[in-house]
Amino acid sequence: MTSPQPPAEPAYADRVFRSPFGIAGGVLLIALAVWFCGDAMVRGEGRTPWVALAALLFVVPVVVAFTIRPAVYANDDRLKIRNPFRDITLPWAAVADVRAGYSSEVLTREGTKYQLWAVPVSLRQRKRAARRQTRAAQDDPHGRTSVHVDVSDQDRLAPADRTVADLRDLAERAGSRPGAQGEPRVRWAYEVIAPAVAGLVLLVVLLATR
Repeated sequence: MTSPQPPAEPAYADRVFRSPFGIAGGVLLIALAVWFCGDAMVRGEGRTPWVALAALLFVVPVVVAFTIRPAVYANDDRLKIRNPFRDITLPWAAVADVRAGYSSEVLTREGTKYQLWAVPVSLRQRKRAARRQTRAAQDDPHGRTSVHVDVSDQDRLAPADRTVADLRDLAERAGSRPGAQGEPRVRWAYEVIAPAVAGLVLLVVLLATR
């Protein structure tokens, strides 16, 4: 008679972090590229349609890579980073720190650093958050100036700093889970790289042989 197996820990859906402004900008740039290159392919003569096609084949994957593609997926077991040309999967046990300076980044226990393209840091938003913290610190019912600022208040942090704080807290809480053990895995995004390289090569050949 087999002994009963311990119940598996529940798996939760990923929390997804993306930049809405980056996605909107990417969609706009792709629409403009399709408009201009499409017009050149329809109305152009000689090699112009082929040059436009090559430019479109190169531009669209690059724009997608830097604007629409970046995302961060986090659950109780791991952090998955989708950057322009790479996918990085980090079990929480492999994460040493998540921080935001001039950019958001995660540091592994091996000392490797990966940027979080989907969590852009805005110095303007950070300054606004700092002003809100200062006003909150000075808001005293007796008219006195308080020197205490509750920096743990998520509502007073810039959006990127809030996201980084959430990810850091999740890393600290989930790092000891059995499902959060393992080594980092990195995969090149060939589905983006291949068409961009093909478009670039075709564009160079067409322009060089005119």
